[in-house]
Amino acid sequence: MSLKYVIEVYELMDNLNVTGEDVKNFLWGVNSDSQVEVKTVEGDEGSTDFVKITIPGENGKSKGGNAPTLGIIGRLGGIGARPELKGFVSDGDGALSCISAAAKLLDMQNKGDILNGDIILTTHICPTAPTLPHDPVPFMNSPVDILTMNKHEVAEEMDGILSIDTTKGNMITNHRGFALTPTIKEGYILKVSDDLLHIYTQSAGILPVTMPITTQDITPYGNGVYHVNSILQPAVATSSPVVGVAITTETAVAGCGTGATHLIDVEQAVRFVIEVAKLFGENKCSFYDKKEFAHLESLYGKMTQLQTPGKKEAIK
Repeated sequence: MSLKYVIEVYELMDNLNVTGEDVKNFLWGVNSDSQVEVKTVEGDEGSTDFVKITIPGENGKSKGGNAPTLGIIGRLGGIGARPELKGFVSDGDGALSCISAAAKLLDMQNKGDILNGDIILTTHICPTAPTLPHDPVPFMNSPVDILTMNKHEVAEEMDGILSIDTTKGNMITNHRGFALTPTIKEGYILKVSDDLLHIYTQSAGILPVTMPITTQDITPYGNGVYHVNSILQPAVATSSPVVGVAITTETAVAGCGTGATHLIDVEQAVRFVIEVAKLFGENKCSFYDKKEFAHLESLYGKMTQLQTPGKKEAIK
């Protein structure tokens, strides 16, 4: 079951000295054929280890097939804010979810359940990340900038992306569990996917919870406008549809808060993305209506300018 891996990965990551290599070795312990890449990247405020896991499908592109590839990104600033704060921080839930999902998918392969399409999971591991002031509660920052994160976490092969991110530092989604954002594609905020809503109800066993998104949230960081968080930053680096899987709480919880990770909520998100992975590779789960998107662009043109930093002279 997924909870087993959520607990094991949490115990692995709740460590001052944890590295991407530790994560790689853990996944190799689950499945010795795991395709795991680790790259350490230096930034202005330290370094972080980017981790990329590729899980080939029976009819996946990595084997010359034509099944669509799902990307699962664990978005975060860091899993720890040491030495300022001791322990695993709330913001680490994205990485925890991503690596736990990878472990479960690899375990499924061990047991004969190989999905149709490829799955690519990416995140980064930093137990000593800086914090950042933000309203209503502080954010976790990262040693590297968002462009660097997107470079290492958004793969060209991803035909659809689920971006898992702790989204507790706000007053707009007051639900403990997880919530879905509308689909974002090339600067458009599209309707919430009916297929994803159905999977939500089946996996969580409750009515679906959604998270409102604004135009500001889908623009790149660094442009001087308010962002609820970085959950949809992958959308600025791809033409593929991106959906945020927001791990949420009833109250505003700081991203740098410790003791704030609810493993059962993380496990819910993990099961959800795995169920999406099963159907996405079978072309039975669509993130958006392709005909309607084409119609939107024919009516209103491209919105890809929202994927750029904007006019330089306007950024202060």
